[in-house]
Amino acid sequence: MALLEVNNLEVYYGVICALKSISFEVNEGEIVTLIGANGAGKTTSMQSVVGLINKRSGSVIFDGHDITKTPCHKIVQLGMTQVPEGRRIFQELSVYENLMMGAYAIKDKSSFKSDLDAIYTRFPRLAERRNQIAGTLSGGEQQMLAMGRAIMSHPKLLMLDEPSMGLSPLLVDQVFSIIKDINKDGTTILLVEQNAGKSLAISDRAYVLENGSIVLSGTGAELAASEMVQKAYLGV
Repeated sequence: MALLEVNNLEVYYGVICALKSISFEVNEGEIVTLIGANGAGKTTSMQSVVGLINKRSGSVIFDGHDITKTPCHKIVQLGMTQVPEGRRIFQELSVYENLMMGAYAIKDKSSFKSDLDAIYTRFPRLAERRNQIAGTLSGGEQQMLAMGRAIMSHPKLLMLDEPSMGLSPLLVDQVFSIIKDINKDGTTILLVEQNAGKSLAISDRAYVLENGSIVLSGTGAELAASEMVQKAYLGV
């Protein structure tokens, strides 16, 4: 069953068509990845879905609701949360305060303590640094905080934009392992990622974007075995 359906989405920046009638879907329980080079339209796709960029045409259906024209703050309340490229944590707030902000859309606050404990269990570094100012964390710790803050909103769909960007190979492995664990716990994942090898390895399905169009789709394993993908994105 499709949790997210994107149908014939077109986005323009001025006279430039950034997305050319793209369509894709994310089924409940899946990890789905959008891969492509810089400027292919991956981030634009994600920002369009969450309502940060206006759409020229097309529709977005989430959990049975047409959210094509829904403001982004109301989309969060429906159960869709994004971890944006560059993390975008609240630099001047503490780790704890950032996590608290992640729960702002939850009407029933009774689970806050248990949710917070679950985040600290999943990310022990955040527990150690709960009172530290977020802007002083390392890049890897900031990525963990951004993911933890998003999970605090109890998302049905977690959207991750370039979560491995700027991280060491060891931390990249750790981040992808965390993504798999979050999915196993029941959260559907839409991933935008330049690290095609790592993302395809954990994905149920994937789409390849080039110049604002989807040019290839299939299972993660199928795309990893594709000659075109290997040459263009896997360095084979």
